[in-house]
Amino acid sequence: MTTSPARRIRIVVGKPGLDGHDRGAKIVARALRDAGHEVVYTGLHQTPEQIVETAIQEDADLIGLSVLSGAHMTLFRRLVELLAERDASDIVIFGGGIIPEEDIPVLEELGVAKVFTPGATTGEISGWVAEHFAEESSERSD
Repeated sequence: MTTSPARRIRIVVGKPGLDGHDRGAKIVARALRDAGHEVVYTGLHQTPEQIVETAIQEDADLIGLSVLSGAHMTLFRRLVELLAERDASDIVIFGGGIIPEEDIPVLEELGVAKVFTPGATTGEISGWVAEHFAEESSERSD
């Protein structure tokens, strides 16, 4: 019995806003790529609109945001709104950065699937993606 290989999970990694520190986002993008996922890194200073447009064009399964500027509530909320407006709420949002612990439950209520705080390893992030989305990507390839 042969099985067709599962379609790789597609992830857009975005760096929204004015924050110019993208080393962490690039490290996460590379780790996700090394774990076998298709990754598109949007680069610095992207608007939520640009990130959503890229995710839709790339048929992404997930969007990962890196936010260090303190604008995480506004940026994540806008991303959720834009995905809903574009009938693309099936794209899962996760993120990380300098995000206070007390804001994490609020972000989760908005629809953010997972928030990684400073100190999270690339193995934790790629492991979370594999654990929660491997089955979904094989279902999409059927």
